[in-house]
Amino acid sequence: MDLRRAGALVALALVGAGIVGLVATSGGSDDSDAAPSPPSAPATTETATAGSEAVDTPPPEDTTVDTVTSSPTVTVDPDPPDLPNRGPHPEFLPVQEWLQTDATSFDDFDGKVVAVQFWTFGCSNCQATFPHTRDLYEKYGGDDFEIVGVHAPEFDFERDVDAVASAAADNGLTWPIAIDNDKLNFRSWQERRFWPRIFLIDADGNVRYDHIGEGAYDDIDAAVGALIAEKNV
Repeated sequence: MDLRRAGALVALALVGAGIVGLVATSGGSDDSDAAPSPPSAPATTETATAGSEAVDTPPPEDTTVDTVTSSPTVTVDPDPPDLPNRGPHPEFLPVQEWLQTDATSFDDFDGKVVAVQFWTFGCSNCQATFPHTRDLYEKYGGDDFEIVGVHAPEFDFERDVDAVASAAADNGLTWPIAIDNDKLNFRSWQERRFWPRIFLIDADGNVRYDHIGEGAYDDIDAAVGALIAEKNV
């Protein structure tokens, strides 16, 4: 065999050996030395928080809001307190003058439900009742209901009629006010005398409710409503 042919055979043998070696090292899943392939990114809506399990991502919320017409909130007045008929109210004695009204006597309010409130403008307990009394007058004041504030002074400075008028204006007390500087009604209507005190008089002139001091505002409101309803039956 000449040298060129021998060299060709050697070269061919070397090429074959390389192909065999390449096939042998391509490997499969059983090759423990083969590095694992990185997983492909999952096509999923799960989101994972470090150190926690994956949480399903909720679908986007529907931004369309259905319009629901709800019933208005109904305010139910409390049940009225007992309103026994205590007989005709005491005689209303003459006063120095009337403020904020054309009335000249208590008889001018006949036929209405009347709240008679004894008060004096320097009394802190009386002042505490002002917001409720304003609300009561706003709610019920009219042909069926009137408030008569009987101003009976505790101290001499409260005898000033102009000061009473200013206090009424400053506090939004717009109902009729009787100036009882001699305290004739303050004493004749009360065996034990208090500021403030409220009496409710029905449309027939009878005393139906009596409350001393602050509070009982819901009861007073409900009682006035009940007496007006009774009047209009």
